[in-house]
Amino acid sequence: MKLLRLAIFSLAITALGQNEVATNAAKTSKPANSPKPKAKAKASAAPAKNPLENESKGPIITEIYADEASFDSGKNTGIFTGNVRVFDPRFNLQSDKLTVYLHKGEEQGLEKAIAEGNVGVVRDRPDPNGGPPTHAVGRAEHGVYTASDGSVELRGMPKVQQGPNMHIATSAETVMIIDQDGHLNTHGPSRTEIRQEPNQEKSPSATASPSAKP
Repeated sequence: MKLLRLAIFSLAITALGQNEVATNAAKTSKPANSPKPKAKAKASAAPAKNPLENESKGPIITEIYADEASFDSGKNTGIFTGNVRVFDPRFNLQSDKLTVYLHKGEEQGLEKAIAEGNVGVVRDRPDPNGGPPTHAVGRAEHGVYTASDGSVELRGMPKVQQGPNMHIATSAETVMIIDQDGHLNTHGPSRTEIRQEPNQEKSPSATASPSAKP
């Protein structure tokens, strides 16, 4: 199977913040008869602001693998079909077909991505206590990723597993949305399965000491 490693027209999805770093150069010239040279020296000794503090961490690169791909530069769209796999720092996705829409203009960053057929998406929910993230794994027949708010919308009898728990749609009209932080919101009828493993405690018979017989 031939996989096409493609970057959405240059598939570098730029989440580059265009941070401007302004540095004011201190004047080094001083009057010939300066009455307080020590005071000027003290002022010039103040630590300068680090110009790298506000630099962007770089572009977000999205990789798309598919059997076939076509592009329409006039409409700023790309269509990928056959064993589609998407690897992005913000989410991973698979589907039978993927249509990508880019912003018009110079940036051409990702605006929206529509996945169709056997859709599966994985997002991580950070642990507020600093532990390992919780995986949110969603499955549906139709999925839409919107870059402006980072949400993934699932339709077509969606179901989402978060940790050991499962959230399942019970109506074809139910919509599930996983936001950029991994939180799940459901609109429509659903069923939730909360799984709890049994306590692995020793039984009383195993801990009781056997009675001695004379």
